[in-house]
Order: sequence, then C-alpha cells, then structure tokens
Amino acid sequence: MEKAEKAERAVNEGEHQVSDEADRVWSGSWVAERLGVELAGDDRLTGLLGLALRRNPKRAHLLVSNVLGKHVPQSPSVVYGYGVELGRRVRELLGAEEAGRAVVLGYAETATGLGHSVADGLGLAPYLHSTRRPVAGVATAGGFEEAHSHATSHLLLPEDPALLAGDGPLVLVDDEFSTGNTVLNTVRDLHARYPRRRYVVVALVDMRSAADAGRLEEFAREIGARVDLVAAASGTVRLPEGVLEKGRELVARYESKSASESAAEGSSAGAGPSGPVAQFPAPLEDVADTPLSGARGTARTTPAGPHSGHNGAVPDVTRVDLHWPADLPDGARHGFTPAHRARLEAALPAMAARIAEALPHSARRVHILGFEELMYAPLRLARELERVTDIEIRYSTTTRSPVLAVDDPGYAIRTRLAFPAHDDPADGPGERYAYNVAGAGFDAVVVVVDSAGDTPALHAPDGLLARLAAHTPQVLLAVIPSYAPERPSMLPEPLRGPAFSSYAPEEVGWLLQDLSDVTLEAPTEEREEAIQSGGAHYAESLPVEYQPSEQYQELFHAALEDSAARIAQAVGVVTETVLAERSPRPVLVSLARAGTPVGILMRRWAQHRHGLDLPHYAVSIVRGRGIDANALRWLARHHDPRDVVFVDGWTGKGAITRELAQALEEFGKSDGITGFDPEIAVLADPGSCVRTYGTREDFLIPSACLNSTVSGLISRTVLRADLVGPDDFHGAKFYRELAGTDVSVAFLDAVSARFPEVADAACAQAKELLATDRSPTWEGWAAVERISEEYAIHDVNLVKPGVGETTRVMLRRVPWKVLARAGAGSDLDHVRLLAEQRGVPVEEVDGLPYTCVGLIHPKYTRGATGADGKAVSL
Repeated sequence: MEKAEKAERAVNEGEHQVSDEADRVWSGSWVAERLGVELAGDDRLTGLLGLALRRNPKRAHLLVSNVLGKHVPQSPSVVYGYGVELGRRVRELLGAEEAGRAVVLGYAETATGLGHSVADGLGLAPYLHSTRRPVAGVATAGGFEEAHSHATSHLLLPEDPALLAGDGPLVLVDDEFSTGNTVLNTVRDLHARYPRRRYVVVALVDMRSAADAGRLEEFAREIGARVDLVAAASGTVRLPEGVLEKGRELVARYESKSASESAAEGSSAGAGPSGPVAQFPAPLEDVADTPLSGARGTARTTPAGPHSGHNGAVPDVTRVDLHWPADLPDGARHGFTPAHRARLEAALPAMAARIAEALPHSARRVHILGFEELMYAPLRLARELERVTDIEIRYSTTTRSPVLAVDDPGYAIRTRLAFPAHDDPADGPGERYAYNVAGAGFDAVVVVVDSAGDTPALHAPDGLLARLAAHTPQVLLAVIPSYAPERPSMLPEPLRGPAFSSYAPEEVGWLLQDLSDVTLEAPTEEREEAIQSGGAHYAESLPVEYQPSEQYQELFHAALEDSAARIAQAVGVVTETVLAERSPRPVLVSLARAGTPVGILMRRWAQHRHGLDLPHYAVSIVRGRGIDANALRWLARHHDPRDVVFVDGWTGKGAITRELAQALEEFGKSDGITGFDPEIAVLADPGSCVRTYGTREDFLIPSACLNSTVSGLISRTVLRADLVGPDDFHGAKFYRELAGTDVSVAFLDAVSARFPEVADAACAQAKELLATDRSPTWEGWAAVERISEEYAIHDVNLVKPGVGETTRVMLRRVPWKVLARAGAGSDLDHVRLLAEQRGVPVEEVDGLPYTCVGLIHPKYTRGATGADGKAVSL
C-alpha cells in the first residue's frame, strides 16, 4: 500500500478513535464549564482538541491536541498519519514541480515531529525545525519570537546555510494557529533574508479569529508573496470577558488544594516507598507524581513502585542499543534531507526489533516517550514497533510547558510527572514534564533521548527515569547520538587573481594566505647554511627571486616555441587518463607552485576537448611537514574527497609522492576524513614514481626555467609558526612588482594554442597507456641513492634529479655540480647558462636515467658555492 493510502487510513482511524473518546466525555468540558470557553467550527474539533489550564500571563487556557503526540499518549500511526496526510495535501496544492523545490520548516518544540511527517508526505522536501538549544559553532540563519509561549526564543541553525536561501515555496508547520503571530514573525524575519514568492502554512487546527486571518492576508500583500493555508480542521476559541483572571484564580486554587492533600496523605502514610503519595512543595513547578484533584475534589493516588526514586533509590533501567546509523541526524535541528530520510527508513526495522527484544514478554501495553524537541525519531520507532508487534503502543514526549493536571475525564491533562531538566539547557535549570503517563497502566515505558540528554540528572533519584519507575514495572532507555554538525570552517575562501596572482580568477583558487607584506627573502647562501645546519627549514623563508638576464629570457622563449606542442600532448595524455580512470568530473588540486601551471593547462584541456568546467585549486605541501591540513579540510567541506586529483609538474626522485601519501594517511586518522587519493597526476614522470602521467621522458618544461614569473607571480609556499597559525592556510607572496617580466599567461596560451593539433595523438596515446602496466618502478629513487653514495654526499635530499629539479637547484639553492647525460641537447641550454653564471661545473655521465641531475653543495658553509668554494654573484 502506498504511503499516502496508509496515512489516509491512519487519519480515518484516528478520527474515529478520537471521536469515540469525545462522544464519551469531551476532554475540554471541565475547562469549558468553569471558564465558559467554547470551541466553534468543524465538527472534528472536539475530537482533535481538549482543554487544560496553565500558569501563563498571556493565555490561561491551553489547547491540547489528541493527535500531536506531545501531551496525550496516542497511537503512533495516528500521529504520523495526520502529518503525512497534511503533507500530501500540500503537494497537491503546489503541484509536482513546486513541491519538488519546497523546503519545510517546523516549530520547536511541539511541532518538530509534525513538521517531519509533513515533509514525508510532501515527498522529497528537506526539513528544518527551529530550536531552543544553541549549538556552539553553528551560525544562526534566523530567529523569531513566539508571542504566547512560556519560552519564546526560536533559533534556526541549518548545517547548510543554503537550505533556506532558495526561491522555492517555504512550508511552515505548527500544531495550531491561534493568532498567527508566530507565523508572521517567522515570515517577516526570513523574507527579509531570503525573499520568495510563495509560503504555505500548515497546522492540525486553525483557530484564528476572522481579524487574525485578515491580518495574515494583509501581510502577504505587503510582502508581495502568496500565502496558502492547509489545516486538518478549523474554528475559533470563544473566550468570555475576564477569562484570564478566572483562569489564574482557578489554577492557584487547585495548586493549593493539591499541595495540602499531598502533604496530608504523605503525613498519614509515611515518607517511605510504601506510602501512596510522596511529599512535594506547593508551587506548580514542584508538584511531581500525583494528579491533582478533580471535579469530585479527591486526588487519584498511584502506588509507588519499589524503585520509585522518591526515597533516593536509583531506578533499575534497561538500556537498549539501537545501533543508530553513524552520522544520521537525530532530527532536523540542523536540517534533515531526503537522503537522511531514506537511511532512517532502512534502519527502522532493525532498531524496532532491538526494542521489541528488550521488552518484557508479558508486555501488552507499552509507551514510547520522546524528549522535548526529539519527537520524530521516537515517533518513527513507535510506529515501526506498532507495525511489527501485537503490543498496544502509545507515544508522547516530555515538554517544557507547565500545565495544571486535574484527574477528571473532562480534562485533557489527567496526570503529570515533574522532573529536573537533564540536557543542561542554555537557559539554565528548570522543571520538565510528562503528561498522562502516570497511572495509565503501561507495562513498560521506553524513554528515547538524544545523547545530550543522557546525563546524571536523567538517572538521578529525582530524575525522569525514577519518576517513571514509580508507575510502570519496566523502564527502558534508548539513546540516539546527538547530531553535531561539522564545525563550520573559519577558513577564508580561496584567493584569486587579479588580487592574488596574475592568473584569471576562474583558472585557479589559491588555498593560501597572502603574506605579500612580510619580508621573507634571505640571501641564498644564508638560507643554505641555516637549512643544512638544521637551524631552519627551507619553507620558513624564501630565496631572493631570480631576475633572468636578457639572454636567459631568450632561451626561455626559444624553449617554449620548441616544446609547446610536446607539452600540449603530455597535458592531453595526463588529462584524458584522469578523466578515464579517476573521475569524470575531477577536482584538480595542484601542489603549489610547480603544479599550478600544469593544473591550469589540464583544466583548459578538459574545457577544450570535453566542454568541462573543472574546479581547480592550489595547495601547499612541504617536505618533512606534509600537506596543508586546513586546505584538505576546506576541500572536504566543499567537494567529495574521492573526486580530488592532486597535480604536480613532474617527479624527481618521488619524495613529494611519498610525502603526500604519508600526510593523507595521518590526516585520515586525525580528522576521520578519508577518500583523498594519494596518487599524483604529473606532466612528466622521469623517476617512474606515479601511474598517472603525460610522459616519462625527462625533457625541458619551460615553466621550470623560471620562478614566480611563470607561476602567476606567486612565491613558493611558506610555513612558519609565527605566521601560520593552527587555523590558517600556509602562506605565499604575490610579487606584483614583477608584472613587467611576467610570462605566466603567455606560457599557458602558447601551450593551449597547440591543443587542436595534438588532440588526436594525445587521445590515442592515453588509450594505449590505459591498456599498459604503469606501475611505478622507482628507478629514479634507486639512481638517486646510487649517486648520493658515489659522490660521497650521503643525503638523498641534496640530490635533485631531472631537468626541472636541477633548474630549481640553480635558481634557489647553492649548487655544487650538475650531472648531464652524455649527448643531452637543447633541453639543457638553460641549465648550462645558469651553471656558467654561477661557476658550477657540468659533468657528463654515461648511463644516467635522467637528462641531468643537480647536486646541492653537501658541506656548505657561508661563502661556498661552486666546486672551488667561491661565491659567485648572479
């Protein structure tokens, strides 16, 4: 049977059930007779509503719903069915298209479960309810006041700030409309932030006066939006003159009467657990287990059980482990999506079975008691238990609202249990209540709370569990983990050009902080001595930016002209490999800064060849310190980690490849965030360190010839404790002053201009590579170890293999020698020029697996540069 049909049947059965009860004695007759209060309207009203009294300076009477599941225990199918049926009516009103764009908002605390059920009936609508529980680290998306309530402040705390930002219909759900003020306050607040064209107001009963109804219509015209209303029944409450004063007097009289009777009975029976009634002070807030006197003036006493808690004993409670699904919200305090709903539906049968197994075999009448705003999860558990067992199940929840209890069939609140708040509420300690549970003949009560409410106060001798133990043979406790949204990142959005870098803003977002105003440069010799002596890490300072001579610039442009097509083809090969193997819509994350131009070129290829607009970011990774963990957190918050593909320019000996794998493993353990693939995609892999590459040839990539002037004018990254805090991205500088010599975009344009001519060859090569074994052999690492020992360096970190790494040695470090493969041609022209400028010998070597290898001076002291130990100025 379809959900809508089941809901309709439950509603019909519920109407019949509550009508039968109303035919016997209407649970509002006691108040109506004494105060002259009348309900006028639909015939169903007296079946849906009873009346009670409360101490409230704004409204003495309380409309008590028989189908909400808050104050009156009810069949969970009836409670759920009413909400689902209302949701189905909203869907019919809106139509399929509008319903598919709707968001449902419920009110705490009474309508949280009703709003959930309406969202279920509506279909695929996400749901959020207001809350009176602030949550550290979650930003408020709105708030409003409930005029007649005893606790007025409502907070909106969606985990996803965009939840309320759409322009689809907003469906507002409350248990009743008495004046419409709460809805007006909500719409006024939200419409100012997130204007939309349509609102739908949903309630079990609409009890507004004609004047109040007109006010809502006038407000809708004022904001230029359509407001529809859907309710199960409608009518008005007729209040005679002076009803508020009469109500106060009646409440005070019955409070005083109850207190004196409780004291008298306690005195005659003794204070022990065998006494029929325990002693409690007179004020309403302190009246506990006993129902107050009814029309006949006598209180119905309920014998105290052996674990009543009134004598300081701790009740015997059976814990039920629900095996609640990990990371499934306990409710909609921070939002509840259709995906969450599907996960709950799948888990309900097993969770209900665990409760059924824990119940006494003799149990025939069981109550499921929810906890204030936690209404929906207990309701669904109760409904599932009702579906799979022959036990009579009833459902209600605890509440903050203090209501007078009178033991009379014509009064809606027959009994009341009072107990201290047990969830450490933000507004301080106070009493909470469970109505119509005591003396109701339940064989067991299953208390369902979230973990924030599973505190010593819950288990204390005067706590809720002890109060319940006085009135039922068995108390069970099921705890649902309180859903805690991931703390919103305090990290800023990525930096983008032209404010940071000379790249266009859509080409790359830098997950870095701007340190352009900080002096970080140090002379090359000074940096080298500090690094090799262990006095500093290379990432704590920057080398002075190398300013190329006119001759060197000519070499760069000549190399670019010669190799542009070769690079373009390698870009195509690596991009096609990524799209085929890793993700159809990858998130490119370049390792700054050598990887950044390559990442941009891969993004351009995907756009040129496939029409894809891939996101691209640059992050910092530092040898010996790992990848920027805050950058990973930002990425995980905004993208699926499984789609992230790390990009670098080339491999040398594979140190960064290993660094990344280790860093991601540690990050997974520390943050619990998994899915990042440590496999780097590179343009060139001469060291045979990765599986995803454009080529394994060691040739000149012109972007390796220069520093910032071919990398968007961005420095290498900086990681220093006094500049980078625990919540900061790593840093870098933007060298705006070098704009006159910047060739960053010219390099990209020269390569991407060759895409059309190499596209077919690149795709064919990628297809061939995908069919071959590309497992890393790490032959580059073996060669580096061999060179390190052969040249008595004894430190692989001082051996930099490949054209790119050798160029870096010449530009940033103190070089000792350059080893060049015998017969290497124009790929080494720029290296030879730099070596000549710095007085560094170039030694040709047979059988070298790389085109060249740069050796950093192994025993550096300030002033030593080349093989002769003399410094050479650039």
